[in-house]
Amino acid sequence: MPIIVGIDIGGSTTKIAGFNDRSMFSPMLVKANDPLASVYGAFGKFVSVNGLSLDNIERIMVTGVGSSFLKENLFGIPTGKVDEFVATGMGGLHLSKLQKAIIVSMGTGTAFIRADGKSEKHMGGTGVGGGTLLGLSNRMLNIRHFDDIIETSQGGNLANVDLSIGDITRDVLKGLPPETTASNFGKISDLATKADIAYGIINLVFQTIGMMAVFVTRIDQIKDVVLTGNLTNVHQCREIFSQLSQLYDVNFHIPEHAEYATATGAAVSFIEGRQFVEIQKQ
Repeated sequence: MPIIVGIDIGGSTTKIAGFNDRSMFSPMLVKANDPLASVYGAFGKFVSVNGLSLDNIERIMVTGVGSSFLKENLFGIPTGKVDEFVATGMGGLHLSKLQKAIIVSMGTGTAFIRADGKSEKHMGGTGVGGGTLLGLSNRMLNIRHFDDIIETSQGGNLANVDLSIGDITRDVLKGLPPETTASNFGKISDLATKADIAYGIINLVFQTIGMMAVFVTRIDQIKDVVLTGNLTNVHQCREIFSQLSQLYDVNFHIPEHAEYATATGAAVSFIEGRQFVEIQKQ
């Protein structure tokens, strides 16, 4: 069966996934110093790991900010370029198996896409995302690498960092339990540990993204939100979004392979016959 390959080309990270008869296989990630090196490295690794030849691949579909650097098709294989918001919307629905949802792409920043299987609409975004997490951690903790931030946050206590509703009132506020955040970093203690601060940064980023997602759901009364991107691998992600789900009656979904949603959508867009731009061989 001919294989369709979807590739999400970032600035230095490329994600790739294969599709055979609408079934995804072998998603993987490759990092490099520039987008072109990243995409060629990812494709080469994908072909090698799966024991494929170029003849096995019918079509390559690319998307992402780095796809603008691709001026010719890959290895003579027909190559098409898909709008990133379309790819993210379609990929989020495909992985979650939902018919309609708000797809949240958590990358360096964050984008919100309304998708219903027929069309995808970019509803807006925020500059708060993985870049915020890295930048604040660098300045506040002198930690520059994503995995180190996550490890440092283990055992952190938000009570030493965030101001909660329970800290400012003894009254019972309808719909707002005492542990609800009133102000991120509004009660940071001199005794706060690096773990506390790292957890506080993660919580700030996820709560900001989550609340914006809640607001977007109010526009069309859509209750399902699909979270995608690398930040879904942060272990506190499910807990924080679960709390928001209970507070605001929104269903947050983190499907398997959520970090590969945009690459998935690139391939699915071709399978579904969606519009794309052909990249010609030069």
